Amino acid sequence: MDVWYVSYGSNISKKRFSCYIEGGIPEGSEKKERGCKDTTPPKEIKKVLLPYPLYFTKEKSKWGKGGVAFIGHSPHKDAKTYARKYLITDEQFGEVVEQENNVDSLNVDVQEIIDKGYADLTEGWYGRVIYLGKEEGAPMFTFTAPDTMGTHAYTTPPRSYLSMISSGLKEIGLSQEEIVAYFLNKPGIEGSFTKDALYRYIFS
Repeated sequence: MDVWYVSYGSNISKKRFSCYIEGGIPEGSEKKERGCKDTTPPKEIKKVLLPYPLYFTKEKSKWGKGGVAFIGHSPHKDAKTYARKYLITDEQFGEVVEQENNVDSLNVDVQEIIDKGYADLTEGWYGRVIYLGKEEGAPMFTFTAPDTMGTHAYTTPPRSYLSMISSGLKEIGLSQEEIVAYFLNKPGIEGSFTKDALYRYIFS
């Protein structure tokens, strides 16, 4: 069964996401990803806009000191989060969820997630899988924290991580100025940078 995996974080970068399929160390990361048993690349890749609010939290990750991207559990009328969706098999998607949560095995039952709308599979950082509806006959899924938005303090993401997301945003057609404007008011970044300072942080 084919499913759309929808990413709003570093996996917006096609090259970074390929490490979850093929294995390898993404640029700027400290961790080698194991890849999937089936290393077939995505059948389709498309840009998408999510009505879920984006924020940054956690203290340290494989990208270094600072926060990483999550989305809130519920849609919000004012939220516009850029994302990219990859058409892969449900088995590959299950292995992507495992890698993102640093576990060897998870029971990712996509039909159960569709029926309920979401599932909390693990207490890991990205343990909640959310069903986003169907497109072209295939269900769409993303994942985020099991905790609700605002449970933990917002934190500034490391430069390496924000640069990786930005390279993905460039791939889907955003200019550097649009990327800076997009990030400037996001929790974890808002209030920590001027527009010029954020531009230098990401692109210099």
